[in-house]
Amino acid sequence: MNSGSPSRSDTKRRPFPGTEFLSVTNLKKYFPLRSGLFGGGHAWVHAVDGISFELAQGEILGLVGESGCGKSTTGRLILGLLEPTSGKILFMGEDISKASARRMRELRREIQIIFQDPYASLNPRMTIGATLEEPLIIHRYGSSEERRLHVRQLLEKVGLDPDIVNRYPHEFSGGQRQRIGVARAIALTPKLIVADEPVSSLDVSIQAQVINLLENIQEEYGLSMIFIAHDLNMVRHISDRVAVMYLGRIVELGQASDLYRQPLHPYTQALLAAIPIPDPKVKRNRILLEGDLPSPVDLPKGCRFYSRCPQRVSDCLREDPELVQIRPNHWAACILAK
Repeated sequence: MNSGSPSRSDTKRRPFPGTEFLSVTNLKKYFPLRSGLFGGGHAWVHAVDGISFELAQGEILGLVGESGCGKSTTGRLILGLLEPTSGKILFMGEDISKASARRMRELRREIQIIFQDPYASLNPRMTIGATLEEPLIIHRYGSSEERRLHVRQLLEKVGLDPDIVNRYPHEFSGGQRQRIGVARAIALTPKLIVADEPVSSLDVSIQAQVINLLENIQEEYGLSMIFIAHDLNMVRHISDRVAVMYLGRIVELGQASDLYRQPLHPYTQALLAAIPIPDPKVKRNRILLEGDLPSPVDLPKGCRFYSRCPQRVSDCLREDPELVQIRPNHWAACILAK
């Protein structure tokens, strides 16, 4: 998966039926931050600050950006693990941003997550068989015998020996544990999976194996996926479309092939210029971003990227630009984008 490898949208440019499968509109999540000598008063961390996007059935959307940009918070809002400050999340026509705890438990059959740390997400006191059978029991899947058979089939599907059911998480490598995490995520045949940096803690040699497994699972089940990562090479390989986040906002959104070939936003251009090329003879002009990431508590006036943007002009200070369509199916939040 080097920088010259084709993206998923290069090789599998498919129409996606049912664009209303998942629709996120003006989604916000602010966390209170106590201030003052005795904790009086509040400031707010603008973790997610008014993002909108749609995900079609059978589509993989890559969500990328620096640490702290709000991408993992976005995933947890969609999963119902966090309550949004405002905005709507429509899943198959239902506004799940206002769903009760009971309704969200029911929706666990349809929406699942793959966590970043495969070891921390597995109960060390439970065998692998018990871990995989637990969601089946909660959602009353079949008889005891049918559940055990299903668990063995899940392990085979993710490339593991079914006879490991009586072993514990500490007995496996990181790659094997993440395969178990994938098996748990697909146990109930969901329609949507949020993969929150699922390979970032794995060795490079194992990452490609897990990515290929996710692609195969997605193709077989026809499920949709939000793939959260900071590795742009990885995102290009697996994604149909890519959304780039910066300081709680989406600053660029488009087909993976278009976005990587002709990025519109200076932030996206800088991220892509930083991707290493595995050929010492090929040189790339790096774009150095000066300054620190602004505080999500005290947001700057105008464009949030202004203080670090190598292309900034005085007009950028007037307003925080909205995400608008610049080219067909390619959006950017920058007054300089053409």
